[in-house]
Amino acid sequence: MAERITVGIALNGVTGRMGYRQHLVRSLLAIREQGGVERADGSVIWPELTLVGRSADKLAEIAGRHGLDKYTTSLDEALGDDKIDVYFDALTTQHRLAAVNSAIKAGKHVYTEKPIATNLDDALSLARAARDAGVKNGAVADKLYLPGLRKLKRLVDSGFFGRVLSVRGEFGYWVFEGDWQEAQRPSWNYRAEDGGGMVLDMFPHWSYVFEETFDKVKSVSAHVTTHIPERFDEQGKAYAATADDAAYAIFELQDGTVVQMNSSWATRVDREELVEFHVDGTEGSAIAGLRKARAQHRAHTPKPVWNPDIDQPIPFRQQWHEVPDNEVFDNGFKIQWEEFLRHVVDDEPWHHDFLAAARGVQLAEAGYRSAREGRRIELEDLVL
Repeated sequence: MAERITVGIALNGVTGRMGYRQHLVRSLLAIREQGGVERADGSVIWPELTLVGRSADKLAEIAGRHGLDKYTTSLDEALGDDKIDVYFDALTTQHRLAAVNSAIKAGKHVYTEKPIATNLDDALSLARAARDAGVKNGAVADKLYLPGLRKLKRLVDSGFFGRVLSVRGEFGYWVFEGDWQEAQRPSWNYRAEDGGGMVLDMFPHWSYVFEETFDKVKSVSAHVTTHIPERFDEQGKAYAATADDAAYAIFELQDGTVVQMNSSWATRVDREELVEFHVDGTEGSAIAGLRKARAQHRAHTPKPVWNPDIDQPIPFRQQWHEVPDNEVFDNGFKIQWEEFLRHVVDDEPWHHDFLAAARGVQLAEAGYRSAREGRRIELEDLVL
């Protein structure tokens, strides 16, 4: 058996959908099932898990289901355990600030879901606190690991596009109101007072996707709205949807690329995947989704002629070529967990720390401000 380097991890919020499914089951338990995270010398990093939450019964049930024996309803108890090296936070956003600050003060490395805070001042305060405490820190950037976006990045890095001109993004689907059909998302997502909102939820994603794939966001112009003013919660009780459920934005990137991004929980899907990015460049174009990507090179571009008097003779969608997988794609949350654990143990490079995550919160704030003031907002460089 390979030598094990044990890393104790306190998982807070594991009874929630994302904390349980993506981070516990599909990431950390999957890492344990594969024998750990392999290091260069042949040894492995082994995650030792402690579940943290409010309900002892739920924690006990989850622990028993997966053969785990460590859980607690006391965050202070977990953070006071010398065997805990990393604190992971999957709480709702408004509860994250206090918990992460406590973990930093306890000297734990911190990995958290996004956004890391509900406002930029708090996000920067966490980044400064982590820096001053000398703890390693990171936020989830799962979209970068999607097969479709990895194929898109492959095209960018190869120079396929030439000069990138524009990106048009469509994200979202119809989230049921919860009256005659159960909603697919928790009700708090649609209450601003509970930290909900499309902009706060998704603009941090778009921030790192555009930054890591193309360039940093320079400015934003946004229209933000709540299309569905009343929804029904998990108990079937009507409530006012005080958070935005759609945002229509234009982002200008530092390299001049123009991004048009529609994000909506009130749209019915007529595309291949729930998110798609259409990228146009001087030498070629591509459409990337969650898992697939299709491309069309300059030499394969047809020559349309405008004639509304006849049916369109060119089968446009048949003239794009599938970008091959060329590799086996693992779960994106799991891959990022492996990278973070290598960062903690071996100080391997890490790309999405709290300062990068703060830029996502900055973009969300700028989006809301743009909508309120009806104008384009430029983003300042963030420094700690």
